[in-house]
Amino acid sequence: MTTQTYLYIILAGVTALLAALFLYKYKSKSALKHNALFAFLRFLSVFLILLLLINPQIENTSYYNEKPNLVLVTDNSNSIQQLKQQNKTLALTNNIATNKALNERFNVVSYSFNNQLSTDSLNFKSKQTNISKALNDLKQIYKNTVSPTILITDGNQTVGSDYQYSAKNYKQNIYPITVGDTTVYDDIKLSTLNVNKYAYLKNKFPVEAIVNYNGDAKVTKQFSVSVKGKVVYKKALAFTKAENSQVLRFELPTTKVGVQTYVAHISTLDNEKNTKNNTKNFAIEVVDDSTKVAIVSTLLHPDLGVLKKAIESNKQRKAVILKPNELKNQINTFQLVILYQPNNQFNYVFQLLKKENTNTFTITGTKTDWDFLNKSNNLFDLEATNQTEDYQANLNTGYSSFIVQDLDFNSFPPLKSTFGTLELKDNYQSLLYKSVNGISTQEPLLATFEINSQRHAVLFGENLWKWRSQSFINKQSFGSFDDFVGKLVQYLASKQRKQRLTLDYNSFYDGATNATLNAQAFNKNYEFDANQNLSIVIKDKVSKETTTLPLILNNSYYQVDLSTLKPSKYSFTVSSNTEKLSKSGQFEILDYNIEAQFTNANVTKLRQVATDSKGEVFFTENYENLITKLSEDKRYLPIQKSTTKTESLIDWYYILFLITLIIAIEWFLRKYKGLI
Repeated sequence: MTTQTYLYIILAGVTALLAALFLYKYKSKSALKHNALFAFLRFLSVFLILLLLINPQIENTSYYNEKPNLVLVTDNSNSIQQLKQQNKTLALTNNIATNKALNERFNVVSYSFNNQLSTDSLNFKSKQTNISKALNDLKQIYKNTVSPTILITDGNQTVGSDYQYSAKNYKQNIYPITVGDTTVYDDIKLSTLNVNKYAYLKNKFPVEAIVNYNGDAKVTKQFSVSVKGKVVYKKALAFTKAENSQVLRFELPTTKVGVQTYVAHISTLDNEKNTKNNTKNFAIEVVDDSTKVAIVSTLLHPDLGVLKKAIESNKQRKAVILKPNELKNQINTFQLVILYQPNNQFNYVFQLLKKENTNTFTITGTKTDWDFLNKSNNLFDLEATNQTEDYQANLNTGYSSFIVQDLDFNSFPPLKSTFGTLELKDNYQSLLYKSVNGISTQEPLLATFEINSQRHAVLFGENLWKWRSQSFINKQSFGSFDDFVGKLVQYLASKQRKQRLTLDYNSFYDGATNATLNAQAFNKNYEFDANQNLSIVIKDKVSKETTTLPLILNNSYYQVDLSTLKPSKYSFTVSSNTEKLSKSGQFEILDYNIEAQFTNANVTKLRQVATDSKGEVFFTENYENLITKLSEDKRYLPIQKSTTKTESLIDWYYILFLITLIIAIEWFLRKYKGLI
């Protein structure tokens, strides 16, 4: 309480005392012993009432002991099952989580992980392992606490950055418990196979294969690639203990359009324990057409390189950076022209585009000549000023021209553009809205237009290269940003009429990635319809089995998970149960389980993780030693903490009850003495 509050309380006490003496000393003529009692009761009641009016703030401090956390995180990937360690892992996890000594010393918190951290129960079915992401997520959760971490895993990771380096940034002691056989067996495996997803008809596509050998003897084995049982490539490979790796680079021809599935195989060793890692299936989609995009600019800007990289991430597309005067003789070879910050040097370009009815994507920025651009286009008009503004992006979840997934645009750096009053003509849809200082507006940052058979888009901001960089930071991959640009380019390069049911899926899934199919349904006004009842009927072309699954609404699109399907070739039909809308297609799920490629636990890397984090590695046979070590380690003693609560006196309801009781006693005694 403040000094002022103490003065008010003293003043209240003096006032209550004076009031009591005035009533029972100065004015009363009754006996003195009665007056003293009544004066005291009156003093208490008046003082407490004044005290409630002052309402002082009272601090209450309590002390308690806080136990450190013990984070128990268990590998829930399929490699545990492939190594036949699922029962041991389940028992080990349960024994540690329920151990009495550990629970008395720690707050034991259990997690599981596969390609992401979760609190799900263990089933060992996941086809991906990302130890690095699990450690990064735990770092955010327990960054300001004492939380030693028990990591139960075989140490084999299939996706993500190297967890040995991620562990160095994890500020907790890590105690790996290694599950699986640590014995190193002779093994030969096809460890890496790199191939593009698309190839052109009557061309050759490159393949890169890496074969690793682990053994002491000198061996020669044959590597081959076959399609439908026919060998299309083979080569004999020799290995020794010193020369234990071979890299093959070769090209295969394409003969027909569609998805072609290949089998790469390295012959097995005598008595080889794991033969599943000797074979890999891969597929390539052969296409007979491609999309060619012109990026026209008079500036040197990193956005140009980012656009080219994003567009060409799909091998069906090619992007060429040109100056305005270079477009003249090749305009008909491009399906889309990107106009980057146009100025008066683009005058002939606009005339040419109008004449050829070419689709365009205009990107504006601080170097845009707005006087020229306003006169040259009939899509928008900006009353520009000499000031610039930074605009962040906010996704329009009601956008319906094609399926767009949120890339976490709110986390992206702002784009820079000229400030001014924007006016857009009819027939446009906002894909991204402008957000200024965290306040979302309804003014478009990225808009698309459909006018007759033409499609156009305009982005009001430069520095797209920052978005691609941020996308990599968020996802550890450029893929999501490149896919966003690719879908936009695919939409703009097409002149097909808009359909009421659109699908987004891959022609094949490699068995290691999540297989999903997305769909959008629109009403007759081509507005997204969130009330559709969509389902998919999937037919296995080999077994002829039929499966029916519902599509679940996910923000601005419908989605179905196909990862439960076994490897095979499938045809499907997506249809609406509320009206006559349907669309068909086909896809293939390849037979490949990356989690089955391991023969033993990676104890070497786990031991290094333990050393770097000042922990210690253990095994399933001696995990009791870990329990003893943690229970006795002086670094993990409870910490005494205090909490201070500030309460207002007026919240103490029993003071009101006390005031009422004192007044009632005073009244009763006065009545009993005949003074009333």
